[in-house]
Amino acid sequence: MSDRPLAVFDIDGVLADVRHRLRFVERKPKDWDAFFDAAVDDPPLAKGVALAVASAQDCEVVYVTGRPERCRQDTLAWFARHGLPEGRLSMRRGRDFRPARVAKLELLRRLAGDRTVAVVVDDDEQVCDAYEAAGFRVLRARWMSEEPVLQQAQEEEGRT
Repeated sequence: MSDRPLAVFDIDGVLADVRHRLRFVERKPKDWDAFFDAAVDDPPLAKGVALAVASAQDCEVVYVTGRPERCRQDTLAWFARHGLPEGRLSMRRGRDFRPARVAKLELLRRLAGDRTVAVVVDDDEQVCDAYEAAGFRVLRARWMSEEPVLQQAQEEEGRT
């Protein structure tokens, strides 16, 4: 096990621009399968990718996401395609629809264990608040414009 501190990154809205696939969850009924299947086509968010790459110089980069476990292989391929550092990927278990602030904090705590977490980078204000309340240092990623439908998906429907 490395003794390097962890730099923890969210994916959607931090590294990946999800705006092109919000159409799948703006309608009723929401098409969650199509929403997650379209993630392979997410454009990278340059500022987030550059921050992850720079963080890898001093930290072990790891990822905590509300994406469901079934998206693992596509997500790892997306990381490789866009030059993101290799790192552990913690994902939401299937059928886990708890609010992101609850599910992701649990994933982070499990991942951190007895390791020092240098920073956690996330775009969801409620998730950031939960991380800070738990004592983690947070960088709020505000480089993708806020999308109300994404906020609803994360917090009310426990989907990302």
